Amino acid sequence: MAFLKGTKLYSIGHLTCPFCQEGAFFVAHPYNLSKVGEVHERCPVCHRKLTKEVGFYWGALFVSYALSIGFSMAVFGLAWLIKPDMGMLGFFVSVVGVTALASPYLYALSKIIWANFFFHYQGR
Repeated sequence: MAFLKGTKLYSIGHLTCPFCQEGAFFVAHPYNLSKVGEVHERCPVCHRKLTKEVGFYWGALFVSYALSIGFSMAVFGLAWLIKPDMGMLGFFVSVVGVTALASPYLYALSKIIWANFFFHYQGR
């Protein structure tokens, strides 16, 4: 799915700087667990500051919670469609397991969504 540059979905989908949409937003890939969730202090391309204040990304916890609940419900629905007679333990293990595997990406996604609430595309 191609998002148009200049839209918030482009920045979210490509995990790029909300200001210029060219520089990397995160220090490393979301699944590099030693640097999970680390955001550049400044964009490597446009050099704009990627935080507003100390603790700015605490608000991303609310976004992360909403994403995790939605993702868990989708996994449950998919598991139920594939095998409706799986049993409660099977559903629980599948939902918890898949959500745990997706959590680094969901965490990164929540931070970039939170940043896009406050930072807007300004070109280069």
